[in-house]
Amino acid sequence: MGSKLALGLLAAIAMTVLPMSVSAMDPRFTDKDGDLVADAPTDPKQWIDPAVLVFAYTPVEDPAVYAKAWDGFLKHMEKVTGKRVQFFPVQSNAAQLEAMRAGRLHVTGFNTGSNPLAVNCAGFVPFAMMASKKDEYGYEMELITHPGSGVAKPEDIKGKKMAFTSQTSNSGFKAPSALLREKFGLEAGKDYEPAFSGKHDNSIIGVANKDYPVAAVANSVLLRMLARDVVKKDQLVSIYKSQTFPTTGYGHVYNLKPELAAKVREAFFSFNWDGSDLYKEFHTTEPPQEKFIPITYKQHWEVVRDIDKAMGVKYDCKG
Repeated sequence: MGSKLALGLLAAIAMTVLPMSVSAMDPRFTDKDGDLVADAPTDPKQWIDPAVLVFAYTPVEDPAVYAKAWDGFLKHMEKVTGKRVQFFPVQSNAAQLEAMRAGRLHVTGFNTGSNPLAVNCAGFVPFAMMASKKDEYGYEMELITHPGSGVAKPEDIKGKKMAFTSQTSNSGFKAPSALLREKFGLEAGKDYEPAFSGKHDNSIIGVANKDYPVAAVANSVLLRMLARDVVKKDQLVSIYKSQTFPTTGYGHVYNLKPELAAKVREAFFSFNWDGSDLYKEFHTTEPPQEKFIPITYKQHWEVVRDIDKAMGVKYDCKG
């Protein structure tokens, strides 16, 4: 998948927005091979070889649910790497980014929209993504409302409150805000009131409970919540579905000792999903997520970088 997936949205954006260059990665990183991710340090003294590998899943839903879902996988990683692996329940994208940037997070999954910031500012090296057994992957951004909200189409959002997740989220903020502005002429703060729920599940539950009249969410999260009966199908109505985006990217920090980084990769691609808690949690999406496939940031995140560029998003690295 590449930039072809973004042509519809990008064409609309390009009509009124002049693309701005996305800033280069943090100067403490190098990219001599041109793959757009930080190279491993050439000096072995700069490698890290932690006694305990810290793993975090992107904070899209209740961390307690995912601690259980990932437990079997983390035990598998312990066997492959010979390291103890600890699950770190991050509460926000900002906390996740800061933890990796500060050297406290070694292996993780960053959500679609956070990947560019993590790559450029935290030295994140994504190499895997969940997919179906047929190598199908991806999700769509959906605008959802509840019955009786008075919102039947995107134009009806005018004058109402619109729930986003966080400003680093692709489907929870960047893609829908660009879409509403460029395709439907709706500007945040002027034509509708933006609100930030923090997570996709918060937005979904908020709409189901009629706290928000409309929200932008990743439908992969929505499908999993429907499968767990967290919300009911008759509580929600979809009024728009976007093109397909890549899902959470999994990877390690750039300065992990190369031999250990190789073992981490091996753990992902040798994990048996059959009957696992990961399978039980993630196979309910469409397409189902049933295994890990190898990916590259340069290829698979092109569509996201294109949208960021068109919106003038800069990956500002602070500190």
